[in-house]
Amino acid sequence: MPFGQPELIGIPKKLVVLGDSGVYGWGDPDQGGWCERLRRHWMEVPAGPVLYNLGVRGDGLERVAARLAAEVGCRGELRRQIPQGILLGVGLNDLARVGRVSGRQQLAPDAFLFGLQQLLRQAAKLAPVMVLGLTPVVEEQMPFAELLWYQLADVQAYEALLAEACLEADVPFLPLFHNLTADSHWPELLCTDGLHLNGEGHQRVYELVRSWPALLCWAGLEPLSLCTPMAL
Repeated sequence: MPFGQPELIGIPKKLVVLGDSGVYGWGDPDQGGWCERLRRHWMEVPAGPVLYNLGVRGDGLERVAARLAAEVGCRGELRRQIPQGILLGVGLNDLARVGRVSGRQQLAPDAFLFGLQQLLRQAAKLAPVMVLGLTPVVEEQMPFAELLWYQLADVQAYEALLAEACLEADVPFLPLFHNLTADSHWPELLCTDGLHLNGEGHQRVYELVRSWPALLCWAGLEPLSLCTPMAL
């Protein structure tokens, strides 16, 4: 189904958002994170899509891939229907180094890229797919949970792999790293653990996602003339 094309009159589109604690909204106890903010916003928009937040703390690429089909398959609400869109927010947990700053990563870059390519192909068989980039970390606060080391260079490198895979698969991609770090005060967007966005950080990501042309076109909230159709 092309992005931006209405499904059935009177039946709102459904978007499944799969990912980790950033999708879940950890770090934003007041508003529930960027995804919850988007869900509430769309509830107030005529014909706004229905959003399912399926973020799970600690999930990496492999766990998201393992639950993709089941999660999407049971969110249709109506008989023989499945959601019309999938938004992925994953990768930060995969780049973490275990035990020491120079330790092995949870998922090596080559394995991450290969797994991501596989995931995008799998997801595209179910519904149009969109992908979010990665949020920065405060290295001075590492290690997280006294075990995991996150580095800015790794975040940049893995976001570049996300962009590469999305370009190859012709999947819309929203970079977050440079959008957030362009502000010299970006560390103030993170919780004291140096990893999770705080309320202000989630608000910033929400603003980026809410105004993302690819998502607006998928949702039918922008004139079709401004959208680039993308078939399933």
